[in-house]
Amino acid sequence: MKVQRKDMCSQHLERYNADGELFLQRILTGDESWAHNYDPYRKAHSMKYRHKTSPSPRKYKVVASARKILFTVFWDVVHMEFLEQGQTMNCERYASTLRAIKLRLRRFRRDRTDTDSILQHDNARPPTSRQTQDALRQVKLTALPYPAYSPDLAPSDYFWFPQLKKYLRDHHYDNDGYLDVHRWYCGQSSEFFVDGVRPLVKRLKLCDYRVGDYVEK
Repeated sequence: MKVQRKDMCSQHLERYNADGELFLQRILTGDESWAHNYDPYRKAHSMKYRHKTSPSPRKYKVVASARKILFTVFWDVVHMEFLEQGQTMNCERYASTLRAIKLRLRRFRRDRTDTDSILQHDNARPPTSRQTQDALRQVKLTALPYPAYSPDLAPSDYFWFPQLKKYLRDHHYDNDGYLDVHRWYCGQSSEFFVDGVRPLVKRLKLCDYRVGDYVEK
């Protein structure tokens, strides 16, 4: 695993050294995540000051709401979609998502050719399925090699989802959260997305220096 991570980091750094900021600008990164109808603060956030002689407070088990939605997001073209309640991402749906992304790329990146964008997604199913690979060839998108189990090298995991879930935390919302998630997403500036991708270079360098070890250790 570490050897694979180091090799891929070295490859990406070579491309960055050759193309500079253009390499980062070409990256279209995304993933999927769950949003709960109610996401409570962590235990540490609800602690109150007590004197050492005060009686122990009654503790209630606080859990996230059972109502939740699965959403998929790709940026910086601001493509977001929500699955119906109870549905999960499958190969057919993911292939459809790739086609929708291609349409948005043609709309928002008119100054670039079809082959300019590099797709960064994880290597679990469905992104690695044969159906997905066929869809990538059809829409002429190139996938950036990505080491398995590496959230420390994925901008969505180390930057985007934590920012969104911080916004949603301890917040009750109606309509299953569609409007809340979408409003927050579309309210971000272009610099917000740039700031999310730019630290990738530092993380790649650190992973390469640590011979494939995790950046956040």
